[in-house]
Amino acid sequence: MNNKYPELFKRYKQNPILTAADWTYPINSVFNPGATLLQDGTTLLMCRVENRNGQSHLCAARSLNGVDNWVIDKKPTLVPDPKNFPEEIWGIEDPRITWIPELKKYAVVYTAYTRDGPGVALAFTEDFHFFKRYGIIMQPDDKDAALLPHRVGDYWALIHRPTSSQRSHIWISYSPDLRHWGSHKLILEARKGGWWDANRIGLSPPPIETPEGWLMIYHGVKQNAAGCIYRLGLALFDLKKPELCIKRSNEWIFGPEEPYEKDGDVNKVVFPCGYTLASDGDTINIYYGAADMSIALATSSIKELLKWLENQK
Repeated sequence: MNNKYPELFKRYKQNPILTAADWTYPINSVFNPGATLLQDGTTLLMCRVENRNGQSHLCAARSLNGVDNWVIDKKPTLVPDPKNFPEEIWGIEDPRITWIPELKKYAVVYTAYTRDGPGVALAFTEDFHFFKRYGIIMQPDDKDAALLPHRVGDYWALIHRPTSSQRSHIWISYSPDLRHWGSHKLILEARKGGWWDANRIGLSPPPIETPEGWLMIYHGVKQNAAGCIYRLGLALFDLKKPELCIKRSNEWIFGPEEPYEKDGDVNKVVFPCGYTLASDGDTINIYYGAADMSIALATSSIKELLKWLENQK
């Protein structure tokens, strides 16, 4: 890598860590996993799995060290249920997982692909075996969503990415009961012109709570003559007023460089939906989809990410 640019994300040398060949039943591809640490320290990935019909479901993979020896559910963990939730008719995708201490449950916010495009759906689980679905909480077109882990004042907060024009921005909405949402606010706008994050951006993993603020890793999509390039940037938001952006990176920090990131069903894509934080409170494992074909791992430091963002002009 060019020495002028710091390597903030260090790729695992044996990437990718999960591919379709690892699965216990026939699939086309596996990518864009949500991630969490279970109470016993096990890393759980809630993986997006694409069938040979082109539609997706979610399947859990577990590892004691978060790196290898993954134990994959022998059948899909969470499947579309169009009979009871008709908005899931074309599959469910891209989960983000947040542990909610007040409820003592994991919130899984995912994309339900409806007849009219993607919408934001919510489910809760205590064990990743049984789920209680809330259904659609943000209608199409909307995706790239995650809950904050605790209330902001009296209200729950949801980060999401609605699309109402050719440009897509990141918003926040609030709810007293996780079912009825309002107070919608634009919090991060896609740039215009030739920027790496022009026209379309979205949340990647759930925001990370730090003493300095909510650290957001977000993706930007640049369209050029050869197609789209998905890269990652950083933004920091106020802890008490998460709609207030304190700082935003001008440059991307992570992009497709390796062959498994450049070539796949969708070329030139790095797309994380989940992370885990080590016991030191600083080391972070980022789990990302690579070219919509496989799952890869990169490691970073919260302190280094914040330091780099602070020095952005």
